Amino acid sequence: MQTEEVKVTARSNPSQRIIALGIVFAFLYVASNIVIALLLAVLMAYFLDPVVGVLEWIRIPRAVGALLTLLAVTAIFVGLGYLIADRAEQFASAWPRYSTILRHATTAFDRQISTVEKQVEAISPAEDRRTTVRATEPPPIREWLFRGVGSLYSILLVGTFVPFMVFFMLAAKRRIWKATMELFPPEHQTRVEEALDEVSSMLRSFVAGNALIALILMVLSWGFFLAVHLEYPFLTGCVSGLLNLVPYLGAILAWIPPFLIGMGQWSTIGPFVGVAAAVTFLHIFGLNVLMPAIVGRRVHLSALAVTIALLFWGWMWGAIGLVMAIPITATIKVVCDHTEGWESIGRWLGA
Repeated sequence: MQTEEVKVTARSNPSQRIIALGIVFAFLYVASNIVIALLLAVLMAYFLDPVVGVLEWIRIPRAVGALLTLLAVTAIFVGLGYLIADRAEQFASAWPRYSTILRHATTAFDRQISTVEKQVEAISPAEDRRTTVRATEPPPIREWLFRGVGSLYSILLVGTFVPFMVFFMLAAKRRIWKATMELFPPEHQTRVEEALDEVSSMLRSFVAGNALIALILMVLSWGFFLAVHLEYPFLTGCVSGLLNLVPYLGAILAWIPPFLIGMGQWSTIGPFVGVAAAVTFLHIFGLNVLMPAIVGRRVHLSALAVTIALLFWGWMWGAIGLVMAIPITATIKVVCDHTEGWESIGRWLGA
């Protein structure tokens, strides 16, 4: 009796792919704290791996080198945090003066809006006039409490688990790399290795380049605010310089700290225009000069892909999504470039 081999191949249709994609995005949204902590750990591990490699080259065991590197990074962050916290404490003590000025400004703005509304109602037909009464109730204390607990949980999750994950990733790099390669069939391992090498190089250069650019923008912002005699120049320069790293939106977000401080010092619009022009120039300088020169062409993304990524990941994860949007999208592009049948998606992301 003859037996026949029947080869069954199953291919997903477009509907199944859309459903699978929706499930993935739903998971990313629901488990955002876990995914963000994991991605931050991966970025830090790629960034610190060369340092651990140098320590290993001088005959320091890899686990010890990973521990020393994490301790050094922690000491740097603690030192910067102390400097910023000291300035922030000074600003907090003077906050009642700024809050009063801000309250007066918002009141004046509300009056202007009310005047415009009354003028519009005066010229509108009588039958179209409607009086709308809106009852605004403050949110219950329970809602604010749960919001605070959620934020505190996110901070504790990142601060507790990320250092341990970074240490394990650095100390067991070879075993993790070997186990990852064994997840794929032997005929695909070469292509997977090329993709992982490209992702490693891209993420490492992206993180290191952005750290250097952030330092440059913070120093330049600090020097400018010091030159115009703005109060709290170091604190304002640090916050404004970091906000300038956000593509496109950073040019506007970086205005907020100096504008808030300047409201207590300046009574004319001239200094605000000068600050806005200087901060915008720094944003353009960082995005169009420093970024290509330092990061180079490791991140091959089009302006449209970057904009869509910022909108999507910002909506998905908020502020941290704006920071993670570019490395996530660049990694997706590298995966698409090395996956058969997905090359067109990679070409579109880099077009």
